[in-house]
Amino acid sequence: MSDKKRTLVTCALPYANGPVHIGHLAGVYVPADIYVRYLRMRGREVLYVCGSDEHGVPITIKARQQGCSPQDIVDRYHKIIKESFEGLGINFDIYGRTSSKIHEKNASEFFRKLYDDGKFITRESEQYYDPEAKQFLADRYIVGTCPKCGNPGAYGDQCEKCGSTLSPEELIDPHSKLSGATPIKKKTTHWYLPLQDYEPWLREWILEGHKEWRTNVYGQVKSWLDGGLQPRAVTRDLDWGVPVPVEGAEGKVLYVWFDAPIGYISNTQELLPDSWEKWWKSPDTRLIHFIGKDNIVFHCIVFPAMLKAYGDGYILPENVPANEFLNLEGDKISTSRGWAVWAHEYLKDFPGKQDVLRYVLTANAPQTADNDFSWKDFQARNNSELVAIFGNFVNRAVVLTHKYFGGKVPPCGSLLDVDKEVMSEIPALKASIEKNIEEFKFREALKDAMGIARVGNKYISDTEPWKTAKTDMERTGTILNISLQICADLAIAFEPFTPFAAKRLREMLGSVLDWEILGRPQILPAGHEIGEPELLFAKIEDDAIDAQIARLQTIKAEIEARAKAEAARQVTPQKEECTFEDFEKMDIRTATVLEAERVPKTDKLLKLTIDTGIDRRVIVSGIAEHYTPEDMVGKQICILANLKPRVIRGIESHGMILMAKQNDGKMRFVTPQEAVNNGAQVG
Repeated sequence: MSDKKRTLVTCALPYANGPVHIGHLAGVYVPADIYVRYLRMRGREVLYVCGSDEHGVPITIKARQQGCSPQDIVDRYHKIIKESFEGLGINFDIYGRTSSKIHEKNASEFFRKLYDDGKFITRESEQYYDPEAKQFLADRYIVGTCPKCGNPGAYGDQCEKCGSTLSPEELIDPHSKLSGATPIKKKTTHWYLPLQDYEPWLREWILEGHKEWRTNVYGQVKSWLDGGLQPRAVTRDLDWGVPVPVEGAEGKVLYVWFDAPIGYISNTQELLPDSWEKWWKSPDTRLIHFIGKDNIVFHCIVFPAMLKAYGDGYILPENVPANEFLNLEGDKISTSRGWAVWAHEYLKDFPGKQDVLRYVLTANAPQTADNDFSWKDFQARNNSELVAIFGNFVNRAVVLTHKYFGGKVPPCGSLLDVDKEVMSEIPALKASIEKNIEEFKFREALKDAMGIARVGNKYISDTEPWKTAKTDMERTGTILNISLQICADLAIAFEPFTPFAAKRLREMLGSVLDWEILGRPQILPAGHEIGEPELLFAKIEDDAIDAQIARLQTIKAEIEARAKAEAARQVTPQKEECTFEDFEKMDIRTATVLEAERVPKTDKLLKLTIDTGIDRRVIVSGIAEHYTPEDMVGKQICILANLKPRVIRGIESHGMILMAKQNDGKMRFVTPQEAVNNGAQVG
């Protein structure tokens, strides 16, 4: 742990275009809360800052979709997000908003100083423009087919199906999300921060000075630096955001990734207008950013470069413990597809089980690699760990104390080797918890905390106080004294992870919250009266989990239906040009199906006998998945009559039926609008 006096902890500002989901919680907010609670238990001075990011393209897209103003959107979701955090015990010192007046003033002044100091460059470039909506299009407003996986709903910056980073130029058949029009290129001018000017300094500061950062963070930053930094735009052609405060910038706003991190400073100023500088400009303060992996470049390269360019004594992050992504039931969480477990819905569906979600998300934390959340694992961890180990041990210790000693802590008599051994394990686990939390290894720290419960559970099972009570009450008292001390240890050790249960346990034991006494032999003195036993955790039954799985199955079916509908709307690109002479070679004629039967031992093939007006012939066609033999008899179709015969499954097929095939795989016949004579030529 750093010897600096105070710690400023920031959490990535969630977009106020929708609720927060378990991926956000696991990646950023639960680990940050664990860290802050731990520091405060150690008596450290901490400031915990977050807020809604209320600018940017996702907000304007949502507003257009719902037919309301961007302000309506951010007001609605700011409230939902804030209440979700509070419901889960994630208690920021301030949860602000980037749409506040103080933030607009700060962001404008920040830009203006860099502008006046000559820190920006201007560039004219061609950017995509919607000729019907008459506005420039941010990458998220451009949709098309992913060139890597064929997803027809890929955005101009990313394909959410395969996770590939894209540019609008790479999309196949791009169109505007606003009007559906094909975008055109149009010239515009923007201001850029020349990141390449800060590359040597960034290399020294990060690659030489912060080798202790997580491997996923350090590796991504190194990759960016090794690839060579490029100027990054700090303005956008949008009508929602902080207006660019210079002449000639009408219709332009600050790019959200320039304005959002300044929100950390704005929120601090809003909370502490007279003392905010000690948190942002004092060398005695350490700055820790908790973020997800998609924000690494902005918090490790862009924002530090902004602060360096601004000067004026701003401190830089000491660590950026970014997590990877959490998947849901084996599939990538996606806000746009609705594939998520939303925090506010969880709180309604599982009242009183905030700690269970915090516990499971920490146990599955995607610290340096993507991880997966499943409802069955959620249930198993609750029932087999929180209930069967932690809760079971506490309940046995408290119930037996009431049964044999009237609810008062019995004296600790002479210790046997088994007692000394168990008491020696707690300080070692405490030291491991401290080391892991201070190194941002929260998953490992939680395992250590549960290790205390496992030690206690094994101890009370091995010593069997319910048996010793029949012959040796003094020995029984010693066993329960030690067991109750371990319960008090658990109330302290689990406070960062499961604060609601830890609070109930402290109230049950009548103990205090003090990290330094964790592992001491006699936290609860002999004769101390404890409260009535209370179950800390309850089993989660199958029906509750089945309901969540069924909900996800419904969502998956809706996603697949939307994808098929979108695919059906897509048009296959035109083939290479052919000459009129090429076309004249094809003899396309009308015909009527006389007989139809399935080709044995195949799923797709039908054998059709047809009247072409020229002759009777057989055609084998792969349409059995779409049409039955009964559907085909009497149907008038069009065929390519002069196609060279081909033997298929031992049957000579003489010709090919003309079909229209959609991208979703559905096939339809190309037929005359009105009945015509067989053998009529099409051309």
